[in-house]
Amino acid sequence: MNRLVLIDDHHIVREGFKRLFETDDSFEVVGEASNPEEAVEVCRRLTPDLIMVDISLGGPKSGLDLLPELAEVCPTSKRVVVSMHDDPALVVRALSQGANGFISKAEAPHVLVSLLGRVMEGETVTSGDVRRSSLRVELTDRERDIVRGIIADKPPKVIAYDLGISDKTLYRQRANLMEKLGARTSSDVARMAQEHGWLLD
Repeated sequence: MNRLVLIDDHHIVREGFKRLFETDDSFEVVGEASNPEEAVEVCRRLTPDLIMVDISLGGPKSGLDLLPELAEVCPTSKRVVVSMHDDPALVVRALSQGANGFISKAEAPHVLVSLLGRVMEGETVTSGDVRRSSLRVELTDRERDIVRGIIADKPPKVIAYDLGISDKTLYRQRANLMEKLGARTSSDVARMAQEHGWLLD
């Protein structure tokens, strides 16, 4: 049986998941946490097989921010984001931050359990509401040009020169692009573009 830790700031949600898994012989809830600090401590202590993380944790640090830290303290644990939010940019960011799946809380219980089972078998999954096809974020021609420059590891001044725009305009457009993708750094943008084939014509 797979050992599972639940991370969600709503007690009633955690109780609902616990009752669900009580009727299933694939997963056993061995720990839970309501905030990032508790989550790190619990996961470090228990080293679960699977960690289910909500995005909103009621504080400045989100579940997405928590993913890299969980990967560091529990490198062998699978990490799945389970959320009511299904914005493609959030899905992309979760997967780029090390999540093994992104599942909508709107899924039926048996579908959730099935998807978690696939994660434990080594798949990276998204639920029906957030299929990978939805991750094909629509980029404008200018955004594509900026991404190409980032992938080529060109300095911002060079990208701006190539595009015939000012440095200030380039920085503004790059910031807008990163916000659109939910990326934190230019390296995140490059990795997302390559992983999801946004520049494939």
